[in-house]
Amino acid sequence: MTNESNLNTPPGQHPDQQPAHGHESPPEQKPISPRKALVGVVLVLLVLVLLAGFGVWTRMGADKALASATSELAPPSVIVAPPQMGAPTDNLVLPGNVSSWTDAPIYARTAGYLTRWTFDIGSRVRKGTLLAEIATPEVDQQLAQAQADLATAQATANNARIQAERYTGLVQSNAVSRQDTDTFVNQAAATAAAVKSAQANVQRLKELQSFEKVYAPFDGVITARNIDTGQLIDTGAGKELFHLQAIQTLRVYANLPQVNSSNVKRGAKIDLTFAEHAGKVYQGTLARTADAIDPNSRTLLVEIDVDNHAGELLPGSLAQVHFETPSAGPTFIIPAAALIFRKEGLRLGLVVNGDVAHLVPVVIGEDDGANVQIVSGLTAGDQVIQDPPDSLIDGEKVHVETGKLPAAAGRP
Repeated sequence: MTNESNLNTPPGQHPDQQPAHGHESPPEQKPISPRKALVGVVLVLLVLVLLAGFGVWTRMGADKALASATSELAPPSVIVAPPQMGAPTDNLVLPGNVSSWTDAPIYARTAGYLTRWTFDIGSRVRKGTLLAEIATPEVDQQLAQAQADLATAQATANNARIQAERYTGLVQSNAVSRQDTDTFVNQAAATAAAVKSAQANVQRLKELQSFEKVYAPFDGVITARNIDTGQLIDTGAGKELFHLQAIQTLRVYANLPQVNSSNVKRGAKIDLTFAEHAGKVYQGTLARTADAIDPNSRTLLVEIDVDNHAGELLPGSLAQVHFETPSAGPTFIIPAAALIFRKEGLRLGLVVNGDVAHLVPVVIGEDDGANVQIVSGLTAGDQVIQDPPDSLIDGEKVHVETGKLPAAAGRP
C-alpha cells in the first residue's frame, strides 16, 4: 500500500530525498512571439543586404580604378629625342691592306742540285743580281751532244751545197742530167734545214743552261728563302726558291662603301696611319679604282700609292685610311640602340601626333658600334624613340616620358 509521503514526492525524486532548504526552482520561459521573431529576421536580412551592397560597390570601384590604371599603363613608355646633325664632311676611316708594288715568287727553270745561294731574307738586291746557282750536268751533256750534231749537220749541208752547185753548172752544158741536178739541189736544201734545226736545239739548251744561275728580276727585298745548298731542284712551280718584293712604293687597298664611291677622285691625297707608328701620318695618292661595285660587299676597291723609300712601312701590314668625303645630303647621328631590326630592313621609331609610334625605313652610313650615321630617312624635327621595345608596331599608342633625356650621342 502506498503511503501518503510517496504521493507527495515529485516524479524522479526518491521519497526519502527532500528538497534542499533555500533552493528555488528556475522560472518558466515564456515563448517568443511571432512578431518579435519576424522583426529580428528582417533586421538580419537588412544587415546582410547592406553588407552585400557595400561589397559590390567597393568591387565596382576597384574594377573601375583597375581599368583606368590598365588603360593608362597599356601604351609602352618611351623616351624621345631629336637626332643630332652630322658634319657636312665625313671623316671616313677604313682599314687598308698594304702590299708591295711588285710581288713575285721565283722558281727554277731547270732541274739539278743547288750548289750555292748568295742572299738571305731581308737582303735588298738590285735587278740582275745573282741569287743562286744550280748544277745541271744532264743539260751540259745534252748541250755538248747538240753542238756535235750541229757540226755534223753543217758538214753534211756544206757537202750537199757543193754538189748542188757543181751539178747546176754542168747541167747547162748537158754534161749531167736534169734529174740528178734536181736531186742534189733538194739535198742541199734539206741539209740546210737540218742545220737550222740543230742550231735551234743548241740555242734551246744554252738558254736552259743559262737558268743554272738565278737572277733577281727587279729591285727589291728578299722576303723568303726556301732552299739550301745540296737540295734537289725541280723545274716549274713545284717549289719556290725565293720570294722577292719591291717596297720602294707600296700599294694600299681599301673597300669604300657604295654611298661614298662617287666622292673620291683619282689623284686625291689620302692620309694613312699605322698602329706601329702612333702619332705619325703618312700621305698617299689615290692612284686608281676598280670602277665597279663589288656585288657581294657593295663596296668600291680603291688603290692608294704611298712612297716608302725610307723603308718605314712594311708590306702585309694593316693601315687606317682616312677619307674626307663631302656628305651627299644632310646626315644625322643617333644611338645604335635606337635602331629596330625587322625582316623588312632597318627601321627607326618616331613619335608623331604626340603619342603615336611611326616606323620609318632608314639607310645608315658610318657605324662605330655606339652611334650610327643616318644618311636617309630622317629630318631635323623628328622625335626619335630611344631604345624602343622589340614589340613596338607602327601606329601603336605610346606614352612619352617627359624629363628623361638620353645621354648625348657623339659623332661616330
